[in-house]
Amino acid sequence: MHLAQLNVAHLRAPIDGPELATFVELLEPINTIADAAPGFVWRLKESDEDPTATVIHDYGDHLLVNFSVWESIDAVWTFTYRSAHLGVLRRRREWFLRIAEPYTVMWWVPEGHIPTLAEAMRRLEHLRAHGPGPEAFTFQEPYESSEAANLPAAAEARK
Repeated sequence: MHLAQLNVAHLRAPIDGPELATFVELLEPINTIADAAPGFVWRLKESDEDPTATVIHDYGDHLLVNFSVWESIDAVWTFTYRSAHLGVLRRRREWFLRIAEPYTVMWWVPEGHIPTLAEAMRRLEHLRAHGPGPEAFTFQEPYESSEAANLPAAAEARK
């Protein structure tokens, strides 16, 4: 099984505004590091031609979306906390509003399955409504792939 992960952030300003210029400048180098990281499988891209293009969805506020698939929890953890990504993560308050509810979610998917953004948003809503479990969890309360392998969603994804 592979690990899907989604994190969302409410932008403090329009993505093309001067307040977010430094963040936008850092996108291409950080995405390049992610794409080359051991255990990286896939990430949602707004554009293959423009590496700085971001995926933004409007749910009342501008919501920046980061959505990817990894081979393991260790792989995404190492990228998140042991690469140049950590420096960007530490500056998140400069660019994003605080969110009181969970803003990141992970879940296991069968190898070869690329989940949809709609599925990812449902997983985040599930985590917010029910707390962590094998179908939606966080780094703080992870679940093993074996705990998720027989859930209905995993069986459906294998079809």
